[in-house]
Parts: sequence; C-alpha cells; structure tokens
Amino acid sequence: MTDKMHDAGVTQVLLDRLNNQRLPRALELKEKVDAGETLGEFDLHFLDEVFADAQTIQPMVDRHPEYQPLVARLIHLYKEILDKALENQNRA
Repeated sequence: MTDKMHDAGVTQVLLDRLNNQRLPRALELKEKVDAGETLGEFDLHFLDEVFADAQTIQPMVDRHPEYQPLVARLIHLYKEILDKALENQNRA
C-alpha cells in the first residue's frame, strides 16, 4: 500500500468520524455553553481526546494542505467552546 493510498484511507475514516461523531458532539457542546452551562468531566474528556487526535494527525494535515481550512475551522469551533465554557465557569 502506498503512502497516498494509506492517507486516503485514513482521511476517509477521519471524515466519517468527524461527520458522525465529533462534529455533532462539538455542536452539542457549543449549544450547551452558549446556553450558559459549564462542561462536565465527560465533556472535557471528549475535548482532550479531540486535541490528542489532532496532534496525531498533524503530519498528515501538513502533507495535505487542502484539508487545512477544514482543520482551522474545527480548531476555531473548539476554541469558541472552550472560551465560552471558561467564561461560564468563572461566572458559576
């Protein structure tokens, strides 16, 4: 299997995970913090997992700059969630 084929397979799996798991969960968290709620332990564990995975796939993203805008938008979404969660936590 070539590196190109491997990257294509990994990319497909990651996009499926994003569409079916990560993005829906992130949007739920955004809704939660936008409503003034704080994040629970399970929510924080999810975000830790997302950031750990992001570090793992960074070399592949570097090899495929066509995915960098998508990754940047996702990072921005997660930053918005964390910023709002911190604001909510400080008010609690």
